[in-house]
Amino acid sequence: MAATALVLFSGGQDSTTCLAWALDRYERVETVGFDYGQRHKIELECRETLRAKLGKIKPAWSERLGEDHTVSLSALREISNTALTSTMAIEMAELPNTFLPGRNLVFLTLAAALAYRRDLKRIVGGMCETDFSGAPDCRDDSMKALQIALNLGMEKRFVLDTPLMWIDKAQTWQLAQDLGGKELVDVIVEESHTCYLGDRGDLNDWGYGCGICPACDLRAKGYRKFVAEAA
Repeated sequence: MAATALVLFSGGQDSTTCLAWALDRYERVETVGFDYGQRHKIELECRETLRAKLGKIKPAWSERLGEDHTVSLSALREISNTALTSTMAIEMAELPNTFLPGRNLVFLTLAAALAYRRDLKRIVGGMCETDFSGAPDCRDDSMKALQIALNLGMEKRFVLDTPLMWIDKAQTWQLAQDLGGKELVDVIVEESHTCYLGDRGDLNDWGYGCGICPACDLRAKGYRKFVAEAA
């Protein structure tokens, strides 16, 4: 078992699954979230409850779960013009207008700086190439290149773990089931947040959300496929 990890933890489905994945593997796990003026900032408010509930699923997870950190990144909103950081309508294209250039590169660079100070060896993120998530800074090649750059620039041997890189949303739900059973799936449904519009009005079978935005659509379809395949 590798000793320590830092999880990029937004409060969404993917990062919650990644946190459980890390807690199942590493002796000490800390979390970091980023406030960049996202339109769905409510996701950050979910993090404390999620951490508390994950710690109750398995005794070992509670023992391994360490400090949480929140980093302010208002500059990302100031230099962006995206549907993720404004009220403009979400539009899908080859790259959806929710793509915020450099976001994951900045997140991982700052996470590595924090991991350096906290003596954490693995950096875990929910980047993936599946569904419509194959944005340039989510791709496996980008992660491998950034890992090399971070290690050269900091003279460390960080490893960037991306456990969701090659799986779709249905498989992400299945991974959660495998890690923490129905209890973890229920926690993700009831407590995590993925909706780009920040809607937490109605609890759907797959969780809270508007049900219309691309993030909700992807999550809902993945959940229903997961349930159908498990039947």
